[in-house]
Amino acid sequence: MAFVISDQCIMCGSCAGGCPVSAISEGDGKYEIDAEKCISCGACAGNCPVSAIAEE
Repeated sequence: MAFVISDQCIMCGSCAGGCPVSAISEGDGKYEIDAEKCISCGACAGNCPVSAIAEE
């Protein structure tokens, strides 16, 4: 099960920097997670300062 980023994203980039498989990229107004690459490790959720990331 992949993780998703909600509209609470503040575009800080903490999630992308912590992703071990580079599944996160800058999107339109928020970062986005590529579900195909995501290994559901949760590193991104742990790095998010506003809790904008959760399991889908």
